Amino acid sequence: MTDQIQFEVFGNLGVITLNRPKALNALTTDMCKAMTKIMLAWQDDPRIGAVLVEGAGGRAFCAGGDVIMLHDSGKAGDARAEEFWRTEYALNDLIHRYKKPYISMIDGIVMGGGVGLSVHGRLRVAGDNTLFAMPETGIGYFPDVGGTYFLPRLGRAIGNWLGLTGARLKTAQVCAFGIANVYIPSDQHAAFKTALGQAGLDGLDGSVMDVIKHFVKMPETPPALPEAISAFDKDTLPEIFAALKADNSAKNGEWAAKQLSFMENKSPLALYISFEALRRGARFDFREAMRQELDLSLNFMQIPDFFEGVRAAVIDKDRNPKWAAASLDDVDLDDVRAAFTPANLELKFLD
Repeated sequence: MTDQIQFEVFGNLGVITLNRPKALNALTTDMCKAMTKIMLAWQDDPRIGAVLVEGAGGRAFCAGGDVIMLHDSGKAGDARAEEFWRTEYALNDLIHRYKKPYISMIDGIVMGGGVGLSVHGRLRVAGDNTLFAMPETGIGYFPDVGGTYFLPRLGRAIGNWLGLTGARLKTAQVCAFGIANVYIPSDQHAAFKTALGQAGLDGLDGSVMDVIKHFVKMPETPPALPEAISAFDKDTLPEIFAALKADNSAKNGEWAAKQLSFMENKSPLALYISFEALRRGARFDFREAMRQELDLSLNFMQIPDFFEGVRAAVIDKDRNPKWAAASLDDVDLDDVRAAFTPANLELKFLD
């Protein structure tokens, strides 16, 4: 297992390296367990003043979780998927409340599980190649790993847009939306890590900020979002679709049509469940959101669209999923409500 994730200490800096570059550093259960164990140890170790997480290989921070394992576990009816989600979600909560500075170097691809390892920490460092997305609805799933908590807090329109369409953001937008709160050019990341290791970090944010201020640059200003983004600021999913369909203006119509086409390729049931999860997550605290996400994840093991989505996108790669409901109008709202049925066992946090 140890080759999948590596741990080193440089001065007072603990460094975690996700080390599955051929798999774009996608997470496994063992990686989550090992990361949890070292983070708990470092949190109570006075010799460690901050923790930095990075991805090996240069292409990705972390592109998600092991969806083939989740697919196979669900098909087999075994406990592997549940063990993964329980471990991963408890780790997300640990990151959210970590006592020491937690620095994620989100250069390259950061999607799905990689988002959960980064956005809940205090310092998210974008590089030149950052590419962010929550594309779960495309595999008949929903934006988990705390996505139902942090996406609504970007603003309802932006959160719904990202969570429903799987839109991809590059460095400038990631910084503008606050998904990253620091931009450091990629060719300075190694020097930044070296400087942190030499800084005598003391477990407080100030000592990290004393270093980071010498490396931070202003990213480019991204183009403004079109006015049609307001279509995602609606109370129901059908209203979002209707608003996008109605916008045929010269200024916004092309963008609106593109977003509509993105969603029309997603699982209609997953869109409904994701919209409702985001709506609820907007008023939940972090742990309430994570408990809801565990319920949803376990219930998705009974939803055919998840297995069909993974098959079409990752296994057969024909990109032609056959969703259970052909359109929003065909979705049985009882199926949406059933997805939110509480699980028998609650998520255990690492107190």
